[in-house]
Parts: sequence; structure tokens; C-alpha cells
Amino acid sequence: MDNMIRTKPKILPELDPGFTPAVLWNREYCRLVEKTGKGVKIAICLERTNGSISVFRTSILPDEPGYSGLNLLYVERLVKYLLWMKGGWKITIAGSAKIAEEIGNIYSTSGARKFDSEIMGEKIYGKDMLVTSCELRNAPAENETVVSLGGNLDGCRIGFDLGGSDRKCSAVIDGKVVFTEEIPWDPYFQKDPAWHKAGINDSLKKAAAHLPRIDAIGGSSAGVYVDNQVRVASLFRGVSKEDFKSGVMNMFIDLQKEWKVPFVVVNDGEVTALAGAMSLNDNSVLGISMGTSMAAGYVTPSGSITDWLNELAFAPIDYRDDAPVDEWSGDKGCGVQYFSQQAVARLAPLAGVNFPAGTPFAEQLIEVQRLMKSDDPRAGKIYSTIGTCFGYAVAQYAQFYEVKNLLFLGRVSSGTGGEIIISKAREVLKDEFPEIAGKINFRMPDEKMKRHGQAVAAASLPKK
Repeated sequence: MDNMIRTKPKILPELDPGFTPAVLWNREYCRLVEKTGKGVKIAICLERTNGSISVFRTSILPDEPGYSGLNLLYVERLVKYLLWMKGGWKITIAGSAKIAEEIGNIYSTSGARKFDSEIMGEKIYGKDMLVTSCELRNAPAENETVVSLGGNLDGCRIGFDLGGSDRKCSAVIDGKVVFTEEIPWDPYFQKDPAWHKAGINDSLKKAAAHLPRIDAIGGSSAGVYVDNQVRVASLFRGVSKEDFKSGVMNMFIDLQKEWKVPFVVVNDGEVTALAGAMSLNDNSVLGISMGTSMAAGYVTPSGSITDWLNELAFAPIDYRDDAPVDEWSGDKGCGVQYFSQQAVARLAPLAGVNFPAGTPFAEQLIEVQRLMKSDDPRAGKIYSTIGTCFGYAVAQYAQFYEVKNLLFLGRVSSGTGGEIIISKAREVLKDEFPEIAGKINFRMPDEKMKRHGQAVAAASLPKK
């Protein structure tokens, strides 16, 4: 990282003192641009399917010796963040052909962001990722898409949620849950798509048996879904590429044909945020779930969801050179290493809590939670560190989302540890970002939402 920009958080994470919050680094960069008086305006434009385009406008340092490294770092990290927040197969950098060329090399099938290029291009949008440039005046016009899903509680509905360790399914009549069942399953390494489909159908049939008729079916699952098509989902990681295309991609479209009712499946983060909005009777909800991974979802001020990805697990929040690396994408400083079971496992040895090699992350979390119940200060340091980093990340998210309610949930949020995380995050906002501290309400799901909220929200997705 170029030595021209130095940042130091007012509140240091106890176990992660080298943490360099993206929100602070970006702020200092923008101040440097303003100080030079020679800022160059650019626009980062992300095109998705159906003509959806997101545009982020900013200014970079002039193309002069000593600034090129800073410019590339600033723009590349913004592109990475925006890609996983909003999505896009085509990136247009308007206002700087040089930066566009550099970003194109990085986000190519042979570049440092090969993972992002392949996932965003072929797997999610079915196109080769393209990076292009144009003059600022020719920047594509923004065209955001919102989807009015959810809140439909009339009639007899089925709601389901597919997780990595269980699948949940509920029967709902006029918004009231009349039956619910949670069935353990282990889908990750099942190679036959028929196995997955049979399990999902079995749950739907069990719920249907408790309803006089079926008016609509709605579901949620981790992954990326576009028009009910499965584009990327860890549930099907054991399925070959060929079988994924033939048996997984259109699985829910095929199920809709079998059930012959309105049928909608979306990312579980979106449904969680929707459930929060319904429970709070309020909108502008950003849901953050710290579980096996990190999941997110967003409900707009108008109560709609968007066609954005909201996959903040891959969004960078830490700009230090030696930030922890995500083993899947190969990138460093991304949310999953700070806000998930993986984060707890990463921080545990730094706190002096050591586990035998190969101990599953879930078991490590359980033990840390047990230590927290006994007031072990080592566990407290783990949660305090997560909370401090979370506070800076929330400030960063608030620059891109209109957030009134921050819904905080997931296994890592349970118990006293979760309270420490929220307390530290609030402290960071109050001390470092007072301008937004009073505008964001941290919320945790109540017992009703925990039991039935996701099912009811999922069931409410389609209109009859």
C-alpha cells in the first residue's frame, strides 16, 4: 500500500490491531484528491441483465507520477465491493481509459480476480465478463431495478428455506403458520440433482398435507437466483458442471410446473431482510447474518427488494497488505473473514483459545460461546474484535445503502457475545462516525421472527 495514505482507527480491534478499515482509507484518499485540487471525475458503471445498470461516481487523483498505485488501489477495491454488492457482467469505467485497462487485466480469466470474473460472468450472468471504457460524458445512464416481492399473506401458502445442514418448510394460512418442520440433510457433496429435488419436494408435500389447497409457494436459499434459476449456490457444490446445467439450474422452474402455482425463490439474505421489515413494520432494512459464512439482504425505503447480489461476504472491508485471505476467492480483507464462524476460528488462537487441527468451525464457535457464558476474557476479546471491525464495516455499508434498521442475526450473534458485538459497533459509530450513529437502529430478531419469520416471509414472496 502506498505510504502517502495513513489511517489509524480511533478504536483498535483488540486481536486485530493492524486492521485498516476501508471506510477510513477511502475517506483519506478522497481528502487527498480534494487537497490536490486536480481531481479527475470518473464513473464506475455495472451492467446486469434486463438492462439494469448501477453507477457510482467519484474522483481520482490526476494521472501523475506517484499517484498511479493509489488510483488503482482505490478503484479496484471499489469495483470489487460494487460487484459483490450490486453485481454485473459488464464494467464500464467512464473517464479514465488507463484505469479501465488496468481493471480489465485484473478482472480477466488470467488476472488476480479470475475468481470474480468467472463467477460474475459465466456462472451468474451467463456472459463473459467485459471491462470497457468511455468518456465521462458517455457514461451509461443508471437504471436500477426494484422488485415488489413479499408481504402477500392471503391464502394458503408454503414457505421453505434451504440451508447447508437442514431444510425448513412451513404451511401458512393468511399469514399464520399452521405447520412447520425442520429436516436435517447434507446436500453439499450429493452428486445427483435428483436427490436434492426429491428432498425439496418431500418437504413441500409434507407442508401441503396441512393445507386445504395451495395458492402459492415461496422459498429462500443461500446463493444467487435470477428469475427462479439457480446461478450459484453452495448447496449444489457436489454436482458436476454438466449436471448443474441440466438438473439444477432450472430445478425450481420445473417444480413450479409440477405444482402449477405461483412459485418464487430468492436469496436467503433477501428473505431475512424482508422478514425483519415485516416484523418491525418498517423498511430500509439491511440484514447481516453471521453464520457459517456471512449473508446479507436489503429492503429499500419503499419496501421492495432489488436485483442486487448483496453478497457482502466477498466485499472488502480491510485494506492492509497482510489482511486474512478468503480460501475460496483468494482475495484478502473481505467480510467473511471478519463476520462469520470463520472469523471466530481465525481469532480464537490470537486470544489464546486453541483447538486441535481439523476441529470444525461450528464446534469452535460452540466452545467459544461456552467460554463466553463462563465470562472467560479470551472469548470476550474475540467478540469485541468482531464488533469493532463490524462498526467500521457498518459505516462503510451506510455509504452505499440507505440504512435505518440494521438487522443482526446468525449463530455468531447468539448470547452475550452478540451483545458485545453490537455494543462495540455502536461505540465505533458514536466515536468515529457521529453523523450516522443516531440514524442506524441495531435490531435483533425477536422470538416470533426466529421461529416463524423466515417461513412467513418466504411464503409471502409470490402473489396469488
